[in-house]
Amino acid sequence: MASSTAASPVAASPAAAFPTAAAPAVSGPAATAPTSFSAAAHATARVALVGDRSTDIAAHGRIPPVLRQLRERDGLALDAYWIPTPDAARPGALHGFDAIWLVPGSPYASEAGAVAAAQVAREGQVPFLGTCGGFQHAVLEFARHVCGLGSVAHAEVTPDATDLLIVALECSLRGHESAVRIERGSLAEQVFGVERSVERYHCSYGVADGYLDALRAAGLRFTGTDDAGDVRVVELPGHPFFLATLFQPELSAEPSRVHPVIRAFAAAAVAHAAARTATRRAPVTA
Repeated sequence: MASSTAASPVAASPAAAFPTAAAPAVSGPAATAPTSFSAAAHATARVALVGDRSTDIAAHGRIPPVLRQLRERDGLALDAYWIPTPDAARPGALHGFDAIWLVPGSPYASEAGAVAAAQVAREGQVPFLGTCGGFQHAVLEFARHVCGLGSVAHAEVTPDATDLLIVALECSLRGHESAVRIERGSLAEQVFGVERSVERYHCSYGVADGYLDALRAAGLRFTGTDDAGDVRVVELPGHPFFLATLFQPELSAEPSRVHPVIRAFAAAAVAHAAARTATRRAPVTA
């Protein structure tokens, strides 16, 4: 995975409620969200893109146009903000967003910020998508804070650690395409609509097999694997939308086709915004 230390070229947002957020990567008039994950019209979702933005990382250049396409062609009202991982580590930095996308770019400038992004989404019932490095750190967060495995580490960050949860793959997937088998009855199957899909990767690290039983017992569900059975998709049952993929769906997006994972995530963000808006507007009764 590519390393990124470059600062975001986007100017800081003047919004007082989000002092660490960059200017919207996607913006425009609010519109109806006509998808199965959407609940209401005219609710603009604030999406945090957590990662250290860099022109050297292909995914970072692909994500804003994909979200813009969803807005302009599908009517999904989205405002996306880049949040550098050091900022994400600050208490309260991600509060108030309707969805969090932990984007590729590991090793991140702040591992703590990447882990915090997954934790805020998991604990706050905020729609979450983690791709590539985002997948790895979502699993890392779950292992540390839900399984109680506080010492587990990422081999790319601390290769000499004793308890390595995220380890180098036997064969690097950088620049590769590979089939993913989707488990029936899962959120992933609902999103993909198929039981098998060929996906694009730019990754060299995955989950160590020795921790799978502990993760599964604590409630993490492995709903996508390669043909050898290695984990490629995880989700969290009981959460409105918590999905992480080792592959990068943003790299498969075309002008005429947005990857279904991104479409479902965006729709979940709009549904969250609609629910938040409805709660604020609910009349107060004596």
